[in-house]
Amino acid sequence: MPKLIRLEISCLESKMISKNEYVKKILQQILDSIRAIEKLSDKSGDLNLIKRELLKIIGFFMVLVKKLGTEDFQSNELLELKSKVESYLQNYYFIQEIDTMSPLYSDDSDRIKNMRLKILESFEDKKLIDKLKNLVEKL
Repeated sequence: MPKLIRLEISCLESKMISKNEYVKKILQQILDSIRAIEKLSDKSGDLNLIKRELLKIIGFFMVLVKKLGTEDFQSNELLELKSKVESYLQNYYFIQEIDTMSPLYSDDSDRIKNMRLKILESFEDKKLIDKLKNLVEKL
């Protein structure tokens, strides 16, 4: 094989590795935010922490949808993830509910717990969290 072709193949492989690493880092940050929500103890002030972590997750989801929509990411697993993330973004938005709840119930641990559990449950829809975890391991 000519040197030029081998060099191009090598560059393409290293590009794919770096793109996969980029996606993996985003997925890891999403999982870290989900874990942070899981670990909360439903006390006063936790609604603000939930909102902050949820906004991070939504932002990372939007980046994923944009990045995975390019020709660079055409594996079936990544396209399946993109579909699940798009579905999540269309069907779930808790920020407005948190904003409404905060002034009234920011000290009510039962309501905070209910909100936190609903958010965590939303990541189970279409097995989104399982897909995130599987891809982190594979990438």
